Amino acid sequence: MLRFLLIFLLILGSLFALELTPPGQVLVHPWAASLAGFSASLITLFDPKVITYGNVIQSQSNGFGVAIEAGCNAVEACIVLAAAILAFPAPWRHKLLGLVIGMVAVQVANILRIISLFYLGQWRMDAFEFAHLYLWQGLIMLDVLVVWLIWIRAMPVQNPARHDA
Repeated sequence: MLRFLLIFLLILGSLFALELTPPGQVLVHPWAASLAGFSASLITLFDPKVITYGNVIQSQSNGFGVAIEAGCNAVEACIVLAAAILAFPAPWRHKLLGLVIGMVAVQVANILRIISLFYLGQWRMDAFEFAHLYLWQGLIMLDVLVVWLIWIRAMPVQNPARHDA
């Protein structure tokens, strides 16, 4: 357990430091814009008066918009999940599968978050603030924990070595 915790913290710190570097930001900023574009394309299925520019989704009807900034793009949640998966003793193939499926699951939850916040902000600003600052922060991290626990449960069982005497 201590070994896992130390490796987890080392990977977590390294990935967070990497995210803050210029090469890391080269990946993070376009990701936020991609999330805005994808979220807006889903929103336009129900509300055609939505535009995006960069990392902003805006309603043409009332001018309300949301910007997907650092912390709102689920990159940090994916970093926590990646550190947990990489630190846990498991076969590399299982780790790779967990990283891919887990990050997709986290980003799907984040897209739901973005869309719900877009509509909440148009309805009631106090509800938007609460959901943005508290509710969805907790739900995204709960998603990370649940995905990680499911990944652990799906761990391939290794047969103990048989020693016939």
